[in-house]
Amino acid sequence: MTVYTDVICPFCGCLCDDLEIDVEGNTIKGAKNACVISRSKFMNHSLNRIKNPMVNGKRVSTKKAAETAAEILAEAKRPLVYGLSSTECDAIGKCVELAELVGGVVDNTSSVCHGPTILALQQVGESKTTLGEVKNRADLIIFWGSNPSEAHIRHLLRYSGMPKGLYTPDGRKSRYIVVVDVRETRASRVADEFVKVTPNGDFELLLALRAVVRGAEISEDVSGVSRKEIKGLAKRMKGAKMGIVFFGLGLTQSDGKHMNIDAAIGLVAELNHHTKFLITPMRGHYNVAGANTVTTWQTGYPYAVDFARGYPRYNPGEYTSVDLLARGEADAAIIVASDPAATFPAESAKHLARIPIITLDQKETPTTMLSKVVIPVATAGVEAEGTAYRMDGVPLRLSKVVEPHEGVRSDAEVLEMIIERVRALKEGA
Repeated sequence: MTVYTDVICPFCGCLCDDLEIDVEGNTIKGAKNACVISRSKFMNHSLNRIKNPMVNGKRVSTKKAAETAAEILAEAKRPLVYGLSSTECDAIGKCVELAELVGGVVDNTSSVCHGPTILALQQVGESKTTLGEVKNRADLIIFWGSNPSEAHIRHLLRYSGMPKGLYTPDGRKSRYIVVVDVRETRASRVADEFVKVTPNGDFELLLALRAVVRGAEISEDVSGVSRKEIKGLAKRMKGAKMGIVFFGLGLTQSDGKHMNIDAAIGLVAELNHHTKFLITPMRGHYNVAGANTVTTWQTGYPYAVDFARGYPRYNPGEYTSVDLLARGEADAAIIVASDPAATFPAESAKHLARIPIITLDQKETPTTMLSKVVIPVATAGVEAEGTAYRMDGVPLRLSKVVEPHEGVRSDAEVLEMIIERVRALKEGA
């Protein structure tokens, strides 16, 4: 049996890097230090796999599937390249290259989750740090509109709530944890303080906290939170040695959207007049931060990038995939490491079902069932190496612990095959 140590988990934005994977033959036998979701991904990665490339439901070779995909994309007038957040960075770069080659739109899953976060950061910036600094220094942890106990299971254990750090030697006892949410969650049950906010009342509460931090007096309760709670929380935030706000979709997808994030960043900026305070989004997919990063360094923009005029243009709300599909503009789509048919709004999903879809994925999904071309690919972080970006922007190298099924290639290799064929078709070969 071979034991791989320091393996990075390719599930959520935590990218936990302390896993031990036991492999016998070409089968994973154990996954130590993994959360239940991570363990399931490693132990069950071979279940429900797509066995062969398919075109119109018929088995074909990978080469034939790539050629058919290239023909669809080369003939399309408004192709969409979507997904990207659950694969490695080389594949993401190939997706951007493909979108530019066919004059299409490239978009990633941040457009339906932390897109408002990115819009706010583009306007006002952010005070950020690494998760290692949080572990070693932060004595006040605030989870706002996020539930790490369900979505980022080892976050509290490894980075924020429990670990012993250089300046937090007593671990949990060294920290005060606050959860702000519209309802009690598993995370709120382990917190020192739970602040229940009225649904869609985050913006007003953030502004009230900022006003109190600046020394203003408030005369009434705000968003269901009492004056006393607001003043007490503001005092605790000002008195922290180092504090951080981890926020999730409860903030980005409630009324206010990017203005909620703007208000949160403003609060953190105000707190930095008194102490050290930081803010970090709780990114979901393990490489959604990498999707934004790679797309930005190649195009100048993080998502919703249009190449119809031969150069990159950026306009969320116009070039984001949900909007593009809802308006019926896209006439073909290639989906990489995502399942929009199961997650998009009804109008967008309906139009997706009307157009030819090419899907690169490991397992059968509602999107593969709708696809004209389906190409099985290796699982990044399990069957293929690559780079991924943690939620704090730190790049980490994914491991390969087992070989993929015979004939199955990585996302990047399949995308390169499609690109080469599209280029040949464009050149008249």
